[in-house]
Amino acid sequence: MESVIIPNDESMRALGVKIGAALHGGEVFELIGDVGAGKTTFVKGLAAGLAIDDDVQSPSFTINRRYKGRDELILSHYDFYRLNDAGIMNMEVAESLSEPGTITVVEWGESIKDVLPSSRIVITINYLPDEGRTVEIQLPESAGYLNDTME
Repeated sequence: MESVIIPNDESMRALGVKIGAALHGGEVFELIGDVGAGKTTFVKGLAAGLAIDDDVQSPSFTINRRYKGRDELILSHYDFYRLNDAGIMNMEVAESLSEPGTITVVEWGESIKDVLPSSRIVITINYLPDEGRTVEIQLPESAGYLNDTME
């Protein structure tokens, strides 16, 4: 998918809702963007699309938050902003990736690059002060079913 302009937080959340509604488990997302780019706003939308009623928060201080969604799906949201070396978290992420009913979302994933599958969905968000955000979504072939969702 080419870059699209997302004008505000509401639109970023709506994009997440559309994608979340189409997920069936096993998907892995890597979110790339500066602090304040809208990564957590996107995840809040993703959670809403998975029928998660919990208050989704950035796991910057807790590293991981898990939420129960529709159809027994789990959203596992990681944030490695404060970690230069993921250490034992590599094993936890690898375990999450092996659970077919879990959707794994990773922010600041540089420290666990070796654990992330090449078949992950990469979402790059760039904040533009006067325009909103540009969002580029790279879908692997295995996630081609999401193409229609994002048009």
